[in-house]
Amino acid sequence: MKPKRYIVWSKRALDLSDPWQRKWYLRQVLIHGRAEDVSALDWDEVRGALPELDLPTEVRSLWERQLARDGTTTET
Repeated sequence: MKPKRYIVWSKRALDLSDPWQRKWYLRQVLIHGRAEDVSALDWDEVRGALPELDLPTEVRSLWERQLARDGTTTET
């Protein structure tokens, strides 16, 4: 997959079948993505991965609140 440069500027291509690269890409989109990038994510995957993503505190809090509004929680 060829990522948008404002999301991933250090690589020209990502292998989203690699679990590490996939989680890293989710992190990048949640931090740097635009509305259209975020809305294209698989929200079940985001819910499952969120506890493992190294997100800034403010970003993590925002997504945890958003997912809680949707009626799901990411706490383990």
